[in-house]
Amino acid sequence: MGHGIAQVSAMAGHDVSLRDVDETIVADGVDAIDENLQGGVQRDKVTPAEREDALDRIEGTTDLAAAASDADLVVEAVPEDVELKQNVLGEAANVAPDDAVLASNTSSLPVTEIAAALDEPGRFVGLHFFNPVHIMALVEVVVAEQTSDETLAFATEFVEGIEKTPIEVADSPGFASSRLGVSLGVEAMRMLQEGVASPRDVDQAMELGYNHPMGPVELGDVVGLDVRLDILEHLREELGERFRPPQILKRKVRAGKLGKKTGEGFYVWEDGEIVGASDDWGEDV
Repeated sequence: MGHGIAQVSAMAGHDVSLRDVDETIVADGVDAIDENLQGGVQRDKVTPAEREDALDRIEGTTDLAAAASDADLVVEAVPEDVELKQNVLGEAANVAPDDAVLASNTSSLPVTEIAAALDEPGRFVGLHFFNPVHIMALVEVVVAEQTSDETLAFATEFVEGIEKTPIEVADSPGFASSRLGVSLGVEAMRMLQEGVASPRDVDQAMELGYNHPMGPVELGDVVGLDVRLDILEHLREELGERFRPPQILKRKVRAGKLGKKTGEGFYVWEDGEIVGASDDWGEDV
């Protein structure tokens, strides 16, 4: 998610520092941006000059101070762990300008709780991007109890400036999109578990019957089944048993079959494309 946010920001004309804790991860992120932009050139969505300009605006680093010391906006995209996010944002706040806005890309964690660990929580807001960032048009602007009006206005203007559509949501479990999205996804997984239909047939039911651009099973693989499980466990704790993770999802995660990023989830993936269905997608298989 981090490299996607960096890419769309650079494409919109912003200078971007892409920071991670390991040089290899940073390099992989920059390479992924280059690959995405080259794909855009091949599809006539991006001109060669736009690609070069965007890459010129992106600097990769492992030095947080170097990345944040001049920033107007800091967006963290670390794993879904409240304490980790609080620590990363706290460190960033110590080296960023006093008026920099701090944001989290969390898809479900309470932004009010994240903000509570900051010395100046009024300058914090949730910015929930969607994967793949360079394609998906929506960004949830999640308002913590502490978020100031100025911070909200800045965040909304930023999202509009990178040619995304912001929707403003109050801080609540799962916000709007994650709560609705995982509801559909978890029912699709229960259907697989019960042998109602294959992954492809479940997905086509929503793609062709409801005009969804991607079916719920494939979307789970793209997002990451471990991420889906984390969100469901959080929502179950907050909202009750209707969000109980199905056993088929737990088995996939325990087996390390996390979806597109590991090469297998409910589908089998090669070079970012589906090449078949996993052989253990249903209870009776």
